[in-house]
Amino acid sequence: MLDRSVIDRFEAGGDAVLNSFQGLSREDLVAFPIPGKMSVQQVIIHIVDSDMVLIDRMKRVLTQDNPPLLGFDENGYVKELFYDEQSAQDAATIFKLGRKNFAKVLRKLPDAAFERIGTHNERGPLKLIDILTMCTNHATHHLKFVAEKRAKLGK
Repeated sequence: MLDRSVIDRFEAGGDAVLNSFQGLSREDLVAFPIPGKMSVQQVIIHIVDSDMVLIDRMKRVLTQDNPPLLGFDENGYVKELFYDEQSAQDAATIFKLGRKNFAKVLRKLPDAAFERIGTHNERGPLKLIDILTMCTNHATHHLKFVAEKRAKLGK
């Protein structure tokens, strides 16, 4: 039986990202803690960008319009949508709405739909449930960086 709690965790990630940087100043958001590492704002935008790609991938699995994403730069997609000057708040708001709306779709699906196979550039063929789980865990993984930054700032 499918553990549908992953859908709740997926949706809750919207609030987690939005709340993760509340109270940080503009300077905190754009500062680079270590040369070569991302700022908090860049991490938030990366999470949003990856989510958009993975939600699109899941939609393609569900509609059977599922060609491989050969040559698609999933990490570069963000440059078309967001810029460093754009607020993390805007990006996180879009993230939250995207997850909330897609969670509504997921809750209506029969369990069998989660067994459909899709593709992922780096991991090859995956079931929809695996893509959903990966998407859910991705944001959680990167929010650890934001929590570490907040701790260093004492916020």
